[in-house]
Amino acid sequence: MAYSAKLQLELLQETTDEMARNGCKNILIVNGHGGNNHLLPFFAQSHLASPHDYVVYVFSNGPYPPGSPALKTKVDGHAGEQETSHTMISRPDLVHLDRAGNESGAERNRLDLPAGVYTGIWWYARFPEHYAGDGSAANTALGEFDMKAWANSVANAIRSIKADHMSPQLQEEFFQKSRRSTPSSSCAFTPAQKYYIRLLKIRYLIDPMRRKFPDRRTTLDRSECLR
Repeated sequence: MAYSAKLQLELLQETTDEMARNGCKNILIVNGHGGNNHLLPFFAQSHLASPHDYVVYVFSNGPYPPGSPALKTKVDGHAGEQETSHTMISRPDLVHLDRAGNESGAERNRLDLPAGVYTGIWWYARFPEHYAGDGSAANTALGEFDMKAWANSVANAIRSIKADHMSPQLQEEFFQKSRRSTPSSSCAFTPAQKYYIRLLKIRYLIDPMRRKFPDRRTTLDRSECLR
């Protein structure tokens, strides 16, 4: 089941708005899926487009601490050694190691692009069956270690957020300054909208001068246009 990006963002917005209306002012979204690594931070960033009385935090687990059982496989991703080990702890009834070798989870590497270049088809280019690695190498020792580390990381994130008074303060300061710089109450622009309006002012002020004096260098300072 796949939802559109628009619906995903709307669901996130409606859910966090309703949580805040019921008294939750610090909302933590715990990300457990690699497919959300870009979407959730984008949602948290877009939260600043209009005033809110709550703060959105996103937590994605970092590297596991030292002491983890060594991995047996070199390629390990979706349904691979680690993820299958985790499921052996959380839902062992769903794990069938005898079926892990029925399909290949080998990396295909079908794109030839330099580092830093991103395209949405990157995952399919590497793992067209969405199976990455070899789940037959999974074991409960690895699963228990990782799941405990994950739980500790989430607990630490919650403690830190409960003690965080600066994010709400800075967010409110940001919204207050945005409101003070608004020309009038009938024309309230978000910070992002105001930025693009300034860029349009630069274009409409400089471009006509370039057309009128094509052989002269435009001396209009861009900093003047932004005032």
